[in-house]
Amino acid sequence: MLDSMTTPEHPTGYDLLRNPRLNKGTAFSAAERHAWGLEGLLPPAVTTIQLQVARRHAEIANLDDDLQKYLVLSDLQARNETLFYAVLMSDPATYMPLVYTPTVGEACQKFGHIFREARGIYLPISARGRLKELLRNWPERDMRFIVVTDGERILGLGDLGAGGMGIPLGRLALYTACAGVPPQYCLPVVLDVGTNNQILLDDPLYLGLRQYRVRGAEYLAFVDEFVDAVQMLFPKCCIQWEDFANINAVPILARYRDRVCTFNDDIQGTAGVALAGIFAALRLTGQKFTEQRFLFLGAGSAATGIAELISLAMAQEGIDLAAARRRNALFDINGLLVTARIDLAEFQKPFAQDRAPVSTFVEAIEALRPTGIVGVSAVPKLFSREVIEAMARINEHPIIFPYSNPTSRSECTAEEAYRWSDGRAVFASGSPFPPVEIAGRRFVPGQGNNVYIFPAMGMAVFATEASRVTEEMSRAIVLMPAAEPDPGRIAPGGGTDRRLHFRAGTGASAADERCGRADPCQSLPAGLPGVEEWRRSSIVNPIRDMACGSAPRARERYRDARRCGRIDPQRDIRIILIEAGDCILPDCRIASLRPRAGQGRRDRHRDPSPKSI
Repeated sequence: MLDSMTTPEHPTGYDLLRNPRLNKGTAFSAAERHAWGLEGLLPPAVTTIQLQVARRHAEIANLDDDLQKYLVLSDLQARNETLFYAVLMSDPATYMPLVYTPTVGEACQKFGHIFREARGIYLPISARGRLKELLRNWPERDMRFIVVTDGERILGLGDLGAGGMGIPLGRLALYTACAGVPPQYCLPVVLDVGTNNQILLDDPLYLGLRQYRVRGAEYLAFVDEFVDAVQMLFPKCCIQWEDFANINAVPILARYRDRVCTFNDDIQGTAGVALAGIFAALRLTGQKFTEQRFLFLGAGSAATGIAELISLAMAQEGIDLAAARRRNALFDINGLLVTARIDLAEFQKPFAQDRAPVSTFVEAIEALRPTGIVGVSAVPKLFSREVIEAMARINEHPIIFPYSNPTSRSECTAEEAYRWSDGRAVFASGSPFPPVEIAGRRFVPGQGNNVYIFPAMGMAVFATEASRVTEEMSRAIVLMPAAEPDPGRIAPGGGTDRRLHFRAGTGASAADERCGRADPCQSLPAGLPGVEEWRRSSIVNPIRDMACGSAPRARERYRDARRCGRIDPQRDIRIILIEAGDCILPDCRIASLRPRAGQGRRDRHRDPSPKSI
């Protein structure tokens, strides 16, 4: 049978071992080694993928520096994708912060200094007029997802130019790990229009164009050419815009959202995470959604995106949209956004408050009396003790969401929020914080990161080949019900449950499938370093065959249902999105501040790390 699989298109021998998509390293069986000319090119022992995962786990566990761990994982991905994703999903709580935020921020800052090999596509503005030609150089011809950045606003770190490539690479790795989208359909792209970061321009190891950023009509024409080239070469491709500066992010999304399948995760994804976190918090506090007031620290595209989605959700509850927007106030470097200010952009004006100017954030809290504050400023420590204490004075359980990434840019730490609120805060941050012990009470901070958003959207788009990403699609996963409500949890556990619950239209039964092989903890030698702590890790998922990921199976079921006339793509995209979100984050359970029976007075409060959009 293996002989029949050997085709001219399938690499053999040394070429096979250098193909990251097909390489399995020492996991190739004896028969595979014989059929594909690998005998003599590998050590004679055949090791299972479970043992390979344990070996990598032990190697990484012995490293003290997170950037070194990132590089080990990056090198593994470049040579053996099957093992890379098996390692990643063996313990998502450990590895996802390494391949994405917060570690990816440092990797982008040092991109030119840690560069190993080229991955993805770099489109410099100096190649304007030839972008289609450059995109054709990519070896795959059926791309379904492009994550693209121009590197101007990488996380909360600012302009990193071509070094921003780490963001698309990390995002697309999570499309595959969390949603089962096959990696061959994913393409990371950097639009290099220069950088205004003088440190990078003076760095001899900087890898991007050595010029200041192009702006205005020339910039837009360049982006237009890129979108047109993608549509021509990859007509089924969804474009995700990532880490663009406010001055470009909002107009780009407005320009293309009704023309192509596209979304901006910083605007729509962050908004979905925040809204889901609010719903989770309200299940804890018992308050009505329409009675909430929110104050944002930061007034860019992320803040206005969150505020608008909250306003739309409130409007669905019966509040006038203009009144709902007045319940969402924004504060920037020049103070509270009020109608008298003349420096507001058009996208900010709907949230301007009709009141006298307010110059400090604490004064804004005292004047507006918000039930929650959301930090999207990318400036650390602005949620000071005075701020948290002001929120705690006017709220029994103040909602504190410092969403800026990476951890070094967070508006406050989890410990600060809990300690300064006397343990009453409902907390979630953009990057993870460790558990906090205060006066004998243990708090497990939640993480409200977009990782709970874009893989679900990716699975749904991949399965349905959707032509647009709509606001209705965005709200669908935010509003999905939690499975098996548990009053002892407010956040996802730290891993992902990859079981797919997929319903295709009215009358179709839900399928509950788990793709992959046996439990990787089975048959591992106890003496191997790192195995025991791996056995004790919070989440151990089955190792799956990458060819049988959840997204491809979802797509096949969806196609079968359409052929049988059981599904309408416009009506049932909501169902698919809900099920996609349930696969990626099956519950966003809400903790009670009251102790459970048998727990004495120990507080089991776990904070909101919201679910998928």
